[in-house]
Amino acid sequence: MLNRRTLIGAASAAALLLSANIATAQETYIPLISKGFQHQFWQAVKAGADQAAEEFGVAITFEGPDNETMVDRQIDMLAAALAKNPTAIGFAALDSQAAIPLLKQAQEKGIPVIAFDSGVDSDIPVSTASTDNVAAAALAADKMAELIGGAGKVAIIAHDQTSRTGIDRVDGFANQIKDKHPDIEVVTVQYGGGDHLKSTELTKAILTANPDLKGIFGANEGSALGVVNGVTEMGKSDIVIIGYDSGKAQKDAIRNGVMAGAITQNPVGIGYETVKAALEASQGKEVPAHIDTGFYWYDKSNMDDPKITAVLYD
Repeated sequence: MLNRRTLIGAASAAALLLSANIATAQETYIPLISKGFQHQFWQAVKAGADQAAEEFGVAITFEGPDNETMVDRQIDMLAAALAKNPTAIGFAALDSQAAIPLLKQAQEKGIPVIAFDSGVDSDIPVSTASTDNVAAAALAADKMAELIGGAGKVAIIAHDQTSRTGIDRVDGFANQIKDKHPDIEVVTVQYGGGDHLKSTELTKAILTANPDLKGIFGANEGSALGVVNGVTEMGKSDIVIIGYDSGKAQKDAIRNGVMAGAITQNPVGIGYETVKAALEASQGKEVPAHIDTGFYWYDKSNMDDPKITAVLYD
């Protein structure tokens, strides 16, 4: 029969074991705060993060606001994550400035920050896992120039003008047109918050105001789908549409010939590299300041190439 002292000792040992397990879990906890969940892109990023978490034996969470206009909601999520004193954190900023005060708190606590998809205008993140959005958008501009014959009017519909991705994709496209294709004019840049319904209405307004427009660049998944819908609703079959990201709707639009092609990122790779870099930074290992996860042009001619299908998603 167990005496009272034995029972107390066993209970104390169990409590110590539980505490040790909690501490171990805390030592390997890496929350990722994304821009949202409304696009398949973020589900693909999450899949890559989950893959890395399983491979390296760490606990992660992955969350984001309902849409990419909810900066305040994302900041609240970041604050809640930091309050749990994680080992490291991954953050895809909707507003590259708004999060800096919280990121400074993380830095002061010794919590490494890994930026992913969208960088932060600060040297606080020890690394950024992302596409070279300037170069990718410049490629989109070159493709647009080729497809419209090197001259004419084009427009841009982007997701926002506060995130690093929104800024870099607009600048990358517009500057490439200005520097390399002087006979092409970017007549307007409009921002639809990544919402395909709002982007649809913006597209229709642009087409109404510019009946001689030759092409439109949609700078993310939601923007590109809005462009496709707006052009279709207006019956403008001669508009060259170039998109960004993937997803079933964009892939279908390319196969159907409504969209000429798009830039795809490597979202699974972004998620994987973010968790890997976060873990290594927390262990005191040196990580590169920028992890370039790559990008590709895809259209009807190469969509079924194994190299391309590996980075496309539905």
